[in-house]
Amino acid sequence: MDPIRIGQGYYLEPDGRVANKPYILLRKALERNAKAAVAKFAWHGRERLGLLRVVGGAIALHAMRWPDEIRSPETLTPPAVEIPEGEIKRALALMDALTSDDIPADAAVDRYTEAISDLITAKQKGKEPPHAAEAEAPAGAVIDLMAALEESVQKARASRGESTGDATVHDMPKKRAAAKKPAAKKTAATKTTAKKSTTKKAPAKKPRRSA
Repeated sequence: MDPIRIGQGYYLEPDGRVANKPYILLRKALERNAKAAVAKFAWHGRERLGLLRVVGGAIALHAMRWPDEIRSPETLTPPAVEIPEGEIKRALALMDALTSDDIPADAAVDRYTEAISDLITAKQKGKEPPHAAEAEAPAGAVIDLMAALEESVQKARASRGESTGDATVHDMPKKRAAAKKPAAKKTAATKTTAKKSTTKKAPAKKPRRSA
């Protein structure tokens, strides 16, 4: 079963005393052969697929997506890029350094919920909500992929008390000043003055009187 088809999970409980025996029978049968079951169920007026498995003493239902609800990843795959063997080895070393049997305690903390709780508490007490300090990115320096992997491996080893080395940080290349273009010579515009021609009006002739 492809995990991408599995959606949200819910715990199921028997509906009344009559359903207790079928519920326990199904649970024991799933436990005995260590299998999961696929069933159909109605959800918001629509038929859906569900994956049933045993969790503790209960049966859990995981809603499943229909095949037409899953997008093909072919359109999302980036173009091929050549990865040096050294970077792959560093990535594997980082995985080995971060490998743990249990999920770290700090990784299982819902910081968003904690921040909302602190905000509500501060407003109830009429205090200013706490603001988390944002770390500023170092200016003028960039860490390449190899250096980032090296630094991550070193931090993981240091947390376990193992020996570490120095990470390599490359400075960003300075931008070259753009060459100035020679200033274009200004050409003096030739002004032409137009002469105004004046036209004199001829005096109007007086009309002759007739006898």
